[in-house]
Amino acid sequence: MTTDTPARLLQLLSLLQTPREWPGSELSARLGVSRRTVRRDIDRLRELGYPVQATKGSDGGYRLVAGKAMPPLVLDDEEAVAIAVGLRAGAGHAVEGVDEASVRALAKLEQVLPARLRHRVSVLQAATTPLTAGDGASIAPETLTVMASAVAGRERLRFAYRSGDGTPSRRLTEPYRLVSTGRRWYLVAYDLDREDWRTFRVDRVAEPFATGARFAPRELPTGSAAEYLRQSMFGRQETYAFDVTFAAPAEFVAARLPAWLGTPEPLGEHSCRLRGGSADSLEWLAVRLALVDCEFTVHRPPELTGYLRDLGERLLRATDGSRSEGGGSGSPAA
Repeated sequence: MTTDTPARLLQLLSLLQTPREWPGSELSARLGVSRRTVRRDIDRLRELGYPVQATKGSDGGYRLVAGKAMPPLVLDDEEAVAIAVGLRAGAGHAVEGVDEASVRALAKLEQVLPARLRHRVSVLQAATTPLTAGDGASIAPETLTVMASAVAGRERLRFAYRSGDGTPSRRLTEPYRLVSTGRRWYLVAYDLDREDWRTFRVDRVAEPFATGARFAPRELPTGSAAEYLRQSMFGRQETYAFDVTFAAPAEFVAARLPAWLGTPEPLGEHSCRLRGGSADSLEWLAVRLALVDCEFTVHRPPELTGYLRDLGERLLRATDGSRSEGGGSGSPAA
């Protein structure tokens, strides 16, 4: 019998978060209390904002339903490990759709995980190799969670950094936001030593450490971290506005390209057009367009048209040897 009311409420909440209806008699038996106590506990959960729905009947059933806000979740060991592994796997690569919110959730979860569960998560992830990865460099999830915690707690963050040309440095920053571009993670922060705002590629960060020193957030030069990152990146390098027509439905194309490239505009049942202005690499853009796996026509830029023509000729030359030899190909036997 659970006599401690807070512990009993947590146990009741854990049961109700299982997607089923619980008869009052079953809850009473599970908790080792009377059905009257169950009803009082249900009322307490409702006062705390949990939308518990009761159904009439001889037994009286209870179910936790969707409310106006997301209530705190109570997870068992297996559920906590599953969620942590999933979040860490996604955070390790700049996967499309995995953004700052996912990293914040991972930081919160790992902060409260018992040591035994944290060990299980680490062992499982270390023993698992993903078949696919994002286009960007992989990142240790611990790096992201330390940064996310520093952002949320408004703590100064110290880390080692390697610039694009390999120059090492130590940075002391006031972290503002983490931004995912779909290919890479970036940290937007105020660099205290340089007395200016900076963007840092997270895959070039090592040994991040939250100092515990609090700070009052400064105002960004632009309205949002994403906009600041965009101006910072594209103000330093050449970018290409592109216009491409695909011989495939818009839904088909959208599912095979990162969302930040833009939204395909339907031209009919079997074609669509994609316009954008933020591609920073002709080589990367050409490969991504080819991987859509349908016919497409490039209207601009001319540099992309020329690169695709050269790439196509290079790929054709790569097949000359196999055609002349007339040999087949196959996979080695297992």
